[in-house]
Amino acid sequence: MKKMLVAAAMSILCCAAFAGDGLDDFLRNTNVQARADMAGFSVSLSSQFGVNDVQVRAVLGSVGQPADAFMIFQLGAMTHQPVERVLQVYRSGHGKGWGAIAKDLGIKPGSPEFHALKRGDFRLASAGGEASPADHGKGHGHGRGKNNH
Repeated sequence: MKKMLVAAAMSILCCAAFAGDGLDDFLRNTNVQARADMAGFSVSLSSQFGVNDVQVRAVLGSVGQPADAFMIFQLGAMTHQPVERVLQVYRSGHGKGWGAIAKDLGIKPGSPEFHALKRGDFRLASAGGEASPADHGKGHGHGRGKNNH
């Protein structure tokens, strides 16, 4: 019986280790990729989110990690808010985490956008600028206006 419990505990721990943390894994991988080629990362952000290099450099200089810059642009795209507004919310609520920042920007818990955020269902585009899969635009969530059909 004791051996079965130990085996069960080990399998749970192993599965948890391989399951990944969704957003945390994405952020970690993005930071590694960005640090390996910061110039390429900047070009990718610029082309993916349609912002100029000056704005990318300004955001990179305002955040702690390269992946934070990605998230600033991603949340701006998801919420259709200017980068300056997202940066303001980031600075005031950074210790709360990206879920809280997303909620402060109007992404509703339970919405497809919020689930994509928690799963880390994003992709950094190559220098060609492919859009990330979670950039759905307006009209795909179940937030405000759902009873106005």
